[in-house]
Amino acid sequence: MPFKANAARRHHIPKQKRKVTNWATYDASLRQRGSLTVWLTDEAITAWQAVPRTTRGGQRWYSPLAILTALTLRAVFRLALRQTEGLIGSIISLLGLTLAVPDHSTLSRRAETLDVPRPRSGSSMDGEALHLLVDSTGLKLCGAGEWLVEKHGTRTRRSWRKLHIGIDANTGDIVAATLTTNDVDDASQVGPLLDQMEGPVVSFTGDGAYDQDSVDRTILDRDPETAIIVPPRSTAVPSETAETEPTQRDRHLQCIAEKGRIGWQKLSGYNKRSRVEAAIGRYKQLIGDGLRFHKDQRRTTEVNVAIYVLNRMLELGRPISVRIA
Repeated sequence: MPFKANAARRHHIPKQKRKVTNWATYDASLRQRGSLTVWLTDEAITAWQAVPRTTRGGQRWYSPLAILTALTLRAVFRLALRQTEGLIGSIISLLGLTLAVPDHSTLSRRAETLDVPRPRSGSSMDGEALHLLVDSTGLKLCGAGEWLVEKHGTRTRRSWRKLHIGIDANTGDIVAATLTTNDVDDASQVGPLLDQMEGPVVSFTGDGAYDQDSVDRTILDRDPETAIIVPPRSTAVPSETAETEPTQRDRHLQCIAEKGRIGWQKLSGYNKRSRVEAAIGRYKQLIGDGLRFHKDQRRTTEVNVAIYVLNRMLELGRPISVRIA
């Protein structure tokens, strides 16, 4: 039950108790997240050196896979670029390899043009229907301003970027993402998120920020059969054709009028939207709540690498929990 609906009496409601039924497997997957063998694969070592180019221009020393491997280690262990260079150099030395080590400036420069593998939905690969959950969050820009706040306690206007993500409700994988400035409306990013989907989307679930006609048109133009699960605003009124040809929004309003918002959330499946909020919390806990690159294109690559890392961690193992109280 939503927190806002019980804010005045929340202290009387006992907290749910859940039990992880696959703890042994999940515990092993948590240990694997810190294993170098998971992130530095034999494939990356074999393809470390760039393929010789046949056109005019300077020769690259490192393949895109080598740069992706380095930035992946940076995201997993939360390292600066110079520390990433040192980590890769020590690993190559311990393995007894004769590979060159990309320096920090090379990693920064190549991040601007790196093509990170796009996330793929586990449901789409298994032939299952994709239920898309969307939300957005803010990521602060790390820089001199953060140091001044920590060192001297001064106040400054912090800059930040907005991360829009879409996850697969069945698997929890992040299947779409966009990074924009902080003044971009959430609804305007529905189209770019859907463009990253390969197959049909059975349902689209978002919060009240997506209660706009433009969102409905964008979704239904792509797939008229998609169920749009977005809570209407408190001031919402039925459309002019609600009696003859009710829209999905009209039916949501009718259900809310009959059963209340809590009842509508249970019937429509809106409560599943908490999973995308959990994904955002997982991102900030494991990756961090800031962006360390100083250019927008490199920040986009940083986010894409982070999503690649999070999905890889979920592939290693995810908890299966049941409610016990």
